Amino acid sequence: MKKMTAGGQREIIRRVLTYIRPYGSQVAAMLFFAMVTVAATLYAPVLIGQGVDQIVGAGQVDFQKLWEILLRLAVTIAVTALAQWLMNLLTNQVTYRVVEDIRDQAFIHLERVPVSYVDQNQPGDILSRIVTDVGQFSDGLLMGFTQLFTGVATILGTIGFMLSINGKIALLVVVLTPVSLFVASFIASRTFHMFRIQSEKRAKMTSLVEELVGNQRVVQAFSYEEKGMERFEQINEELQVWGIKALFFSAITNPSTRFVNGLVYTGVSILGAFIVIGGGMSVGQLISFLNYANQYTKPFNEISGVVTELENALACAKRIFDLLETPAEEPDAPDARVLEGVDGSVELEHVSFSYVPQTPLLQDISIRVKPGQRIAIVGPTGCGKTTVINLLMRFYDVDEGEIRISGYPIRQITRDSLRKNFGMVLQETWLKAGTIAENIAYGRPDATREEIVEAARQAHAHGFIQRLRDGYDTWIAEDGENISQGQKQLLCIARVMLMRPPMLILDEATSSIDTRTEIRVQQAFERLMEGRTSFVVAHRLSTIRTADLILVMRDGDIIEQGTHEELLSLGGFYSRLYESQFAQS
Repeated sequence: MKKMTAGGQREIIRRVLTYIRPYGSQVAAMLFFAMVTVAATLYAPVLIGQGVDQIVGAGQVDFQKLWEILLRLAVTIAVTALAQWLMNLLTNQVTYRVVEDIRDQAFIHLERVPVSYVDQNQPGDILSRIVTDVGQFSDGLLMGFTQLFTGVATILGTIGFMLSINGKIALLVVVLTPVSLFVASFIASRTFHMFRIQSEKRAKMTSLVEELVGNQRVVQAFSYEEKGMERFEQINEELQVWGIKALFFSAITNPSTRFVNGLVYTGVSILGAFIVIGGGMSVGQLISFLNYANQYTKPFNEISGVVTELENALACAKRIFDLLETPAEEPDAPDARVLEGVDGSVELEHVSFSYVPQTPLLQDISIRVKPGQRIAIVGPTGCGKTTVINLLMRFYDVDEGEIRISGYPIRQITRDSLRKNFGMVLQETWLKAGTIAENIAYGRPDATREEIVEAARQAHAHGFIQRLRDGYDTWIAEDGENISQGQKQLLCIARVMLMRPPMLILDEATSSIDTRTEIRVQQAFERLMEGRTSFVVAHRLSTIRTADLILVMRDGDIIEQGTHEELLSLGGFYSRLYESQFAQS
């Protein structure tokens, strides 16, 4: 695992500053109140020293001056508290607005990255970057604002005050300070890559938990619990190892600097006592000096802790920026047209495509689909059926050849208008958390309740919806976990029924529906497909007998094509597939 270079860290800090820049006025106000806090805090030891000097001995206390000093000290403490509260308020506002901006940008960018990025990365890892890593980053940024700046200002201020009291002692403090800085920097330089690995292990754990919990039925059905626990324990152990390493190095920073600072404080006390005895300064000045020495060393302890948190924050920020730097989906061409008035003709001309360059999939595919035709695509698993659909929807772009819709190359059509002209019902259903009506109207949020009900009737979903407690206002969980798989598929079919697009894609659309309901849904599809160009991907060949053209695919090639009767008469691959399914009928 490579460590991040100093230049890499500087680049991350520079990018963070670009997010802070829009809030420059709040940052300026925050810095002002920070300076007020530091100034008031540094003025308090002066007043304490003056107060001590008013107590010369028994019966020699100047109560009048002492009360004046106490009053000024009370005002100073009040000003410190108010300024610190305002500084923290502004700091929190700036921090969480910056975090909101980063999360928004990360989520928006995630919607713009190619489908291939989502296919190649675990959902849990992406989720960890947007949720967990941004949260860790905000914690580090918050500490950096509140403690780093005030710490540096306190150090500079105390040096000034100490020099005004006694230059020799101040020089001793300044000379010994670099030792503390060296210790802190030595430890911090070894923590960044540990926190980065810790973030990566945390992301792996999030992915695994999301995978196992989201598919708990499958896990239990295949008795995978023990194996899943072994994987979890392995990742958990790795997270523990790197977490302990990162925690160990970050934990020894503060005690180490405190030890050095304790030596500084001891040296100041001894040297100052001899100077007081020699009449070089008063007891009150020594008390002030000891307060300053303590205030001077305290920020180093805080800064060492802040540096550790910042290392963690920068490690998390790098993962976020890695996501943001992922190349976005190729934008629409500048002269891309909005696809309107679609006649339904589709052409694939010498199309070749592969997900991995070294593994060819589709090879020189050519298809001409007339308006209103029903095209069925069949073949064994992995032959390229769904890939054709991905190319038609332009989830992926072809490597060679061209696809045309209504005579227009799809690269010259905006993706949004292209996809609006297709209605898709996939084997893998997806529903959002919301009411049943909202899910049916997902593609048409402005649809009336009457239109929603009619679409549900056509999809034969109205009956089961009416039996639910709240009907169309029934709340379903994310991805419809509280209804059956077949019911989810009926709702997805109703969603397309409502949109009535000019072209349809049905990818195993009735795979989770019982036979009786399938017959009724097929009748609804017959009405829906009437006059519309339709692509039907099917394993059950009984559902595609009426297709105008059946494409038989194997290993990325179209090996046979024709109507159901024509393909049966050939006695080829399709005929054998059909006979294997209906041998007992």
